[in-house]
Amino acid sequence: MNILARLMTGAALGLILAAPVAAPAAAQDAPAAETPEAGAADSTAPDAAAPTTEEDEDGGDDEAEEGAAEGEGGTYQASGMFDYGFPGIMNRENRTDLAPLRLSSGQPVAGGEYTLKSGGYYRIEIEADGTQELSLSGGDFFRAVWINEIVINDIEIRPMGVHSIEFDAAGSARISFVAILPGRYTLSVPGSTGETMQAVFNIQ
Repeated sequence: MNILARLMTGAALGLILAAPVAAPAAAQDAPAAETPEAGAADSTAPDAAAPTTEEDEDGGDDEAEEGAAEGEGGTYQASGMFDYGFPGIMNRENRTDLAPLRLSSGQPVAGGEYTLKSGGYYRIEIEADGTQELSLSGGDFFRAVWINEIVINDIEIRPMGVHSIEFDAAGSARISFVAILPGRYTLSVPGSTGETMQAVFNIQ
């Protein structure tokens, strides 16, 4: 009888301990059944959305512009107001030839001032008659433009920077460049003070 009593007591304890465990399991299953009601409540959220503001409209435009700038495969294409075609700005059709500069003893360097447009592609010839060893210097001018090339005796030079060009004898040099920084710049004969011994470039 003692063994039977112990078995009965163990079974009763097992039932008592199993009862609290089943309750939380049932409680966990209950919210899952109520989730459709929560979803139904959330479905009304878009109807109660705040009215569209100007900032929202602007933000949408910005996103549209960003989307237009992004091409396929993660490539970004910059858009601008200039359309130079496939060859780009360096196409000969975009180039403007300027009146040449002349280096001669006692003679003016230029016939007048030059007016250039920022972003314009230009080419200018510098001619020396050999009457005197002369040079043209203008670090500020050369820093305000991008030099494409300097051609001397059919030799094309593509420099990283230029400060001056000097002629020891008769000859010519042709410079092609893109005007960049707006301002007033000069190319002048070093050591001279007269206005006729300089060329003035106004970049707009």
